[in-house]
Amino acid sequence: MNILITGGAGYIGSHVAKQLLETTTYNIVILDNLSTGSIKTLDTLKTIRDFKFIELDLKEFDKVNNVLKENNINTIMHFAASIVVPESVENPLKYYINNTVNTTNLIKCAVENSVKKFIFSSTAAVYGEPTNIPQNGIDEKYPTSPINPYGMSKLMSEKVLQDTASLNDNFKYMIFRYFNVAGADINYEDNKLTPRIGQSFPNATHLIKIASECAMGKREKMSIYGDDFDTNDGTGVRDYIHVDDLADAHIKAIKYLDNNASEIFNAGYGKGHSVKEVIDVAKKATDTNFKVDITSRRDGDSAMLVSDNRKIKSKMSWVPKYEDLELICKSAYEWEKKLGDIN
Repeated sequence: MNILITGGAGYIGSHVAKQLLETTTYNIVILDNLSTGSIKTLDTLKTIRDFKFIELDLKEFDKVNNVLKENNINTIMHFAASIVVPESVENPLKYYINNTVNTTNLIKCAVENSVKKFIFSSTAAVYGEPTNIPQNGIDEKYPTSPINPYGMSKLMSEKVLQDTASLNDNFKYMIFRYFNVAGADINYEDNKLTPRIGQSFPNATHLIKIASECAMGKREKMSIYGDDFDTNDGTGVRDYIHVDDLADAHIKAIKYLDNNASEIFNAGYGKGHSVKEVIDVAKKATDTNFKVDITSRRDGDSAMLVSDNRKIKSKMSWVPKYEDLELICKSAYEWEKKLGDIN
């Protein structure tokens, strides 16, 4: 099997590539424009097993089409996207062009080149600002109503994928709606947690990444954006999933689509943690007491996003291995320490 991973030098794409290189014999082609991806991450992946890397932007439609044709791609795993919610509010056209237009062309190229499977990195942001959340969390049938251009750009891409597949019997998709992805490669050397890859892009907006940078002294302090949400402690509640568990779900999806119809799955643990709770756990995991300020809310932020993950567990027999907030924070911190040494 020949698999194309777009955005494979980035955070989530690289962890999926890592597991594919370790656990399969598939031929892997990584396509990335390196705007947020890391060449050092690709160098690390090369130590596991060889693969082809193509530096290319998805907006170069003809070249993208040639990549699929020349490499006889059977499966696309699509991670390349812009993902910063506040930026999407400030610059919506960037998100609709990079996320929706480029994805639409990639889907077009996939169909024209007889690609059988398209595994798409979507987001829980498609659910918008949920109200009357069921006891078990948000399931895949919950109404979609994005409140920011990032979420809408992903939902539009989902619709393009669904409509395309409905007219092409030999083309199947898997849509994963991510909740909050965090942590770094779970790898032990001499019984010590030693991540090989992780979140590398500077100026990241992920809460646990920022907490790790504060614990390392790379930031003087961090901010809680709003403590007046309708939650137990007033701060936003999110469902955090370790990046290696998320990667495992993607790899299971490849074989799942051999014998099953196209599907949408929430990817989360089915439980929420508030921003204050995450910061407290991060301080414990890193044995530091970094400074935290409270400031006003950001545009486009929801009060609560927690998944109902029963569908992915039952249909794909997906069993998370790293469902532990302290381990997630610890792995992110250990990667941040290593990242300091690399740089």
